Amino acid sequence: MTTPAQTESTAATAPSTVVLTDVAAQKVKALIEQEGRDDLRLRVAVQPGGCSGLRYQLFFDERSLDGDVVNDFGGVEVVVDRMSAPYLTGATIDFADRIDAQGFTIDNPNAQNSCACGDSFH
Repeated sequence: MTTPAQTESTAATAPSTVVLTDVAAQKVKALIEQEGRDDLRLRVAVQPGGCSGLRYQLFFDERSLDGDVVNDFGGVEVVVDRMSAPYLTGATIDFADRIDAQGFTIDNPNAQNSCACGDSFH
């Protein structure tokens, strides 16, 4: 006797707009604490500019804009505006602290081309 195969719901979930690594989240949290404020969030956006038309912006922001996509990573909120969200879906924000590089890095699977500046995409 055969039994119907059990099926689990495998509804596809859209990837998070951005992913903040644990290392980056700790650095953001430390920077916010240095500011002495508890109302700041990390805002990530793409803006016109760069050698291929767009560049990244990362900054602290207390504003809430209509259509913002908010993700929480260990108590650190990352905010992406609705216009930037499609360009940042699946992007990973990390923090490098090495002798050859220090600062936030963005690994974006949506970046089609790279150029010498390293932070632009179509």
